[in-house]
Amino acid sequence: MKFEWKKQEKNLYLPKEKPNLITVPQQNFFMISGKGNPNDEEFSEKIGILYSLAYAVRMMPKQGYTPDGYFEYTVYPLEGIWNLTEEGKQSNTLNKEELLYTIMIRQPDFVTQEVVNNAFENVRKKKNHPLLDYVNFETMEEGLSVQMMHIGSYDDEPQSFEQMKKFIEENNLKRTTLKHREIYLSDARKTEESKLKTVLRYMVFYR
Repeated sequence: MKFEWKKQEKNLYLPKEKPNLITVPQQNFFMISGKGNPNDEEFSEKIGILYSLAYAVRMMPKQGYTPDGYFEYTVYPLEGIWNLTEEGKQSNTLNKEELLYTIMIRQPDFVTQEVVNNAFENVRKKKNHPLLDYVNFETMEEGLSVQMMHIGSYDDEPQSFEQMKKFIEENNLKRTTLKHREIYLSDARKTEESKLKTVLRYMVFYR
């Protein structure tokens, strides 16, 4: 049976529209970092590179190579970790040029360095994009986190963040870092802005 993260991992990817506490396990990612406005062309190109690698792994059996432990699955959604430069933090308004980000796509547990190398090789054969040199494969473990579903424009996310901050305060928690995580469940190119679904997440610990 095909593994579908929307069904088998609802707790991670389909939270309610109010904050809740969750423990996020160790996960593997293709990731690439940068600075600047996410509306810029370079940001779109980075997303394209990540998806090229993700689908290269997904389609490997059709290319004649089946990794050990491989199973049918749905490619995971795009995620992003966001922060601001020191200059950006001092501003009273959000300057998107001062955004720092790491965008990523999660990979199944069967993905080893050998599988990663194979994926890079396959993508380079089709299009040897210079941004491939900046993509890393890393393991992350967020652990205890507060998350919620945000529905609507990305620019309206501060309203949801305020709910999360209130939840953190009321439950004797504290943020581990000023960075926050976003998981994009909607394709912004095809979805009406008011219907965009984004999982928002803060890493936390008990005071």
